[in-house]
Amino acid sequence: MKNIYILVLLLLILVSCKVDGPYDEDADATQVISKAIAEAKVEKLPVVIIFGANWCPDCRGLSETIAEGKNAKLIAKEFKVVKVNVGNFDTNLEIANKYSNPISGGIPGAAILSFDEKLIYVTKPGELANARSQGDDGLKKKKKKAAQT
Repeated sequence: MKNIYILVLLLLILVSCKVDGPYDEDADATQVISKAIAEAKVEKLPVVIIFGANWCPDCRGLSETIAEGKNAKLIAKEFKVVKVNVGNFDTNLEIANKYSNPISGGIPGAAILSFDEKLIYVTKPGELANARSQGDDGLKKKKKKAAQT
């Protein structure tokens, strides 16, 4: 009985710990997106809004690829990238819905906007579901596909 109590206590502690990761859980997503759109207008760049959560391995993998992969400099040069935390599908859902709900099939999901805020592309359900194993080449293919849309 004592072991079960300790196990439950440890699990509660783990669940209550804030996970560090690429998604700022305290950010005001509306403000972050507005700032990115304002910068994108000046630079005439599209905005990529990536919806995910720190607990999601594919979200972290995609974030790492964008920030540190072999195409990271190119992505930073060609896009304004914004990450929006969706928590356990209980945070910023109104923002996801505003952009045709790219998380309907799970996370990560993304929406691409033109610098004048027109929706260019929304990921299909599950399209980025294996982002951590796709790496740079998979992301490059997705970028080309979105550009052709």
